[in-house]
Amino acid sequence: MKSLICVAFILSLASMAVAGELFGTILDAGKPVPEGTKIEITIAGKTFTGATDKLGTYSVFAAEKGKGTLTAHYKNQKPTADVLSFEKANRYDYSVETVDGKLTLKRK
Repeated sequence: MKSLICVAFILSLASMAVAGELFGTILDAGKPVPEGTKIEITIAGKTFTGATDKLGTYSVFAAEKGKGTLTAHYKNQKPTADVLSFEKANRYDYSVETVDGKLTLKRK
C-alpha cells in the first residue's frame, strides 16, 4: 500500500513539472473586471478554466505546454489573447478595450 501511495505521489510531482501556471490581472477602464469572470485557457485542444477574484486577478494551471489562447467571458462577449505556457509560471496582465463595438484584450 505504501508503495502505491509513493508511486501516485511521484506521478503527481511529474505531472506538476509539466504543468504551467498562467496568471495575471484583467482591468477594464483601470478597474478590475468583476469577481467570478470566467477565464479559459486552451492549449493543444485542451481547455483549463479559472475565474477572477475581486481584484481582477486570475490563476490557471495548464497541464500542457505551448502556444494557446486565453478567453475571458465578460459582458456577454469572449475577448481572446494569445498566451504561451511553459514549466514556469507566466504572467499576463490585460486591459479590456473596445474596438468597433467588440471587446479585445490588450496586454499591458
